[in-house]
Amino acid sequence: MNIVFDIGNVLIRWDARSAFPSLDPAAADAFLERIGFSALNLRGDGGETWAEIATAIADQDDRAMFLSYLPNYALAIAQSIEGTWDLLDRLREGGHAIHAITNWSAETWATGVATHPRLGTAFATAIVSGQERVLKPDPAIFALLCDRAGVAPETCVFIDDSEGNVAGARAFGMDAIHFTTPKALESSLTERGLL
Repeated sequence: MNIVFDIGNVLIRWDARSAFPSLDPAAADAFLERIGFSALNLRGDGGETWAEIATAIADQDDRAMFLSYLPNYALAIAQSIEGTWDLLDRLREGGHAIHAITNWSAETWATGVATHPRLGTAFATAIVSGQERVLKPDPAIFALLCDRAGVAPETCVFIDDSEGNVAGARAFGMDAIHFTTPKALESSLTERGLL
């Protein structure tokens, strides 16, 4: 079986607030909401550069703060989710192929791999949305994984913390698991006879 992992908040905890260390958590939350960070970040995941995206922010101070995200990015992804990594290792030991599809900016992917070197070696095939300029749950990103890995959708189990992405994978023909915790994932994998 081909096990296809999402990365952010499945294998690596992502907290954008942590990339703005000069702001306390409440101020960081207010800043992220004020600039519409989630939508801007998704544009980065889709292939736009941070400099291109920053032009959408009218306030000069907010724009400068937004641009500080890139040099501080490692702070946002400092923590790995070891319980999920343990399951990944067990799946590999069980003979399953391990792949990844992640919505992740091309500009920050190298920092992700430098911060967590396992990201560079864990996957037989890794599809990074920012590099490909296509986002989950677009069917094209699932097709790209299948094409590159040489696998059929029905031989894949996709794991993601986004219900929308899980629904997209299922619509494409993959089995899919909505990730909440490593323990719940272990149960779902065991039910499928994969562990």
